[in-house]
Amino acid sequence: MFFTSSKYRKAFFKSMLFVLPGVAITVIFVIYPVINTFWLSLNDWNGVATAPVTWVGLDNYIKVFTSEKFWNSMLNALYFMIGGFVVLMPIAFGMALLVTSKIKFTKFFKASYLMPVMLGTTAVGLMWTFMLNADFGIFAQFLRAIGLESAVINWLATPTVNIWCVVLVNEWMYAGYNMLIFAAGIVAIPEDVHDAALLDGCTGLKKIIYIIVPLCKNMFMVFSVLCVTGCLKAFDIVWAMTNGGPMDSSATPAVLLYTQGFQYKLMGRSSAIGIILLVLGLVLSVFLNNVIFKQDKDL
Repeated sequence: MFFTSSKYRKAFFKSMLFVLPGVAITVIFVIYPVINTFWLSLNDWNGVATAPVTWVGLDNYIKVFTSEKFWNSMLNALYFMIGGFVVLMPIAFGMALLVTSKIKFTKFFKASYLMPVMLGTTAVGLMWTFMLNADFGIFAQFLRAIGLESAVINWLATPTVNIWCVVLVNEWMYAGYNMLIFAAGIVAIPEDVHDAALLDGCTGLKKIIYIIVPLCKNMFMVFSVLCVTGCLKAFDIVWAMTNGGPMDSSATPAVLLYTQGFQYKLMGRSSAIGIILLVLGLVLSVFLNNVIFKQDKDL
């Protein structure tokens, strides 16, 4: 047997010394917080250490699912997702094609594309808040200059418009980051494949559609998972530009989680939102992975 030899026992315990730190970190920083958050979601607590914790069962989940604010935040998360797949994905992929091509100034393009995400969310949010200001913002000044003053509105204070402003700023900010994901897939395509495509007369748009896109399928999967999970936890850019307002019109689930817990002191309800987002993110990630793996088996 494995443990009958002292040599194997020593090897086993030595290997466990390498495993235990990772297990301990996972338990302390992942498993315990999730269990504690789930327990809090079943209680009513205002976040003060000396305050009583009252068991309410599934009442917090019922209040979340029957809350108009929650479903509005989920709709805003869907807007982020639509923006990610409709706007961000083609732009990031096009940028990746550009920087991996043999044209001049590719280093300049790489640096300029990555500049927004390197600025930081707070800086980007403040910059675009000033640019979208209805009084002195650059867009308002431009519209007035061309005689379209009637089109000037307070974009970030208009409930039907502000969420789309935040979504577009988010796509602008993270285009360079996602460009790196697609560029990694394009660079990994063997040079022999490019040569064979050239000999067969497959160039330009045909090459992109029939060669590059299929071979970058895994990169599209990575983008999809990051996009879906990122939309559910979008917080920083929303908070920097609108604080989720006005009247929670631009709040995402993550913003709602924060305001419920730290502004309204409803830690139980905030924890319930966190557990819902965790489960939803896991389900969507597993679904996307299963779709991709099923396609791989069919090939």
